[in-house]
Amino acid sequence: MTMDSSPTKLDYHDDMWKLQSTATLLSHRKEDDGRQALILDRTIFYPQGGGQPADTGFIHISGSHIKFVVQDVRSKGGIVFHYGLFENLGGGFETELEIGNEVTLFVDEPRRRLNSRMHSAGHLLDICLPRVGLDHLEPGKAYHFADGPWVEYKGTVPQSELQNKQKELELEANGLISAGIKVSADILPYNEAARLCGGCLPDYVPKESTPRIVRIGDNPGCPCGGTHVSDISDIVGIKVSQIRSKKGLTKVFYNVES
Repeated sequence: MTMDSSPTKLDYHDDMWKLQSTATLLSHRKEDDGRQALILDRTIFYPQGGGQPADTGFIHISGSHIKFVVQDVRSKGGIVFHYGLFENLGGGFETELEIGNEVTLFVDEPRRRLNSRMHSAGHLLDICLPRVGLDHLEPGKAYHFADGPWVEYKGTVPQSELQNKQKELELEANGLISAGIKVSADILPYNEAARLCGGCLPDYVPKESTPRIVRIGDNPGCPCGGTHVSDISDIVGIKVSQIRSKKGLTKVFYNVES
């Protein structure tokens, strides 16, 4: 079916902790690999990106017994594709999937919670760098998947300091976790966003845009489209397993307590 060209409304930007919502079905299609894809007018499912994995869960087609199991979520040109498989298909499949039908979305809570903790822990490490004397490191790439999360920074740390900095960074992060600090996310005018991010934004943020800024308490924020914990104490604890520094880059490997 023809896909709607309007961008998908990202409801998780307004409420990062909402796990159930309703939406309108705009389109459905079958991909070459056999997977079905649903396109909705809005979604609380996070599409993979920014170093954070996609949400999973299911979508119920209102007024029917059809359940769509969401296995992956991706964003293409502002349109979010919910990929997965149908369950409980009946003879009136096409009728029950009529465009304009209301659907109910259910996000898998344990996966969302883990992904949010992993992602938030990466932001926490950013805040802790200056506190342990690593002010010169600049944020780079991040990988917040559970199989081996890390954050990468531009700049290096002397080999002789790596082990001590690893211990200091972990201690500082866990101290903030124990204290508990609220996490906020707001879509702001460019100048206001820049002010809350220490006076400037990365070059990839267009100056005419209204970026979404995530902040941990009163610490400088950063532009981010991901999901996060509501309070930094929800991370429970963080283990900095290793710091590697070479070729102008420093990579911090970490994990969160179960």
